[in-house]
Amino acid sequence: MMAQSIWLQNFIAVYTELSTDNLVSLEKIYHPDIEFIDPMHQVFGLPALLRYFTGLYQQLLSCDFVIEHVLEGEREAAIYWTMTFRHKQLRGASPISVQGHSHLKAQDNKVIYHRDYLDVGEMLYEHIPLIGRIICAIKQRAAK
Repeated sequence: MMAQSIWLQNFIAVYTELSTDNLVSLEKIYHPDIEFIDPMHQVFGLPALLRYFTGLYQQLLSCDFVIEHVLEGEREAAIYWTMTFRHKQLRGASPISVQGHSHLKAQDNKVIYHRDYLDVGEMLYEHIPLIGRIICAIKQRAAK
C-alpha cells in the first residue's frame, strides 16, 4: 500500500480536529485559489471559504468527522466520512450523523478543489418540523 501524500495527510489531520476554535487551521490545507462546493454553496478563494466556515460553525455546538475510507490517485483523492454535529436549532441540539464523501484535488501541496457529496435532507431538511415530515413521506413513497 502506498503512503498518503503530505497534502492528504494534512487535510485529514485538520478535519479530524476541526472545531469552532481552530478554523484558522484551514489556511494550512487549502490553496489560496480554493474552489469549494457543497450541496448548498459554492465559494472561490480562501477568504470566502473561511467566511463560509465561520458562518456555518457559529450555529454548531459541535462537529466531528470520522474518516472511514480514503482513495488516492495522482494529486486527487476521494474521502468517505461520517459527520456528527449538534446544531443550535435542529433536533433539540441532539447529535445528527450524516455520511458523505469529498472529492479533493491538490496543487502546490494544498487542496485547490474540494467538493462534498451528501444528503442535505438527511443533514438538514429532515430535522425541520413540517418540512422533515414531508421529506420523510416522500422518501417512503419513493421506496415503494
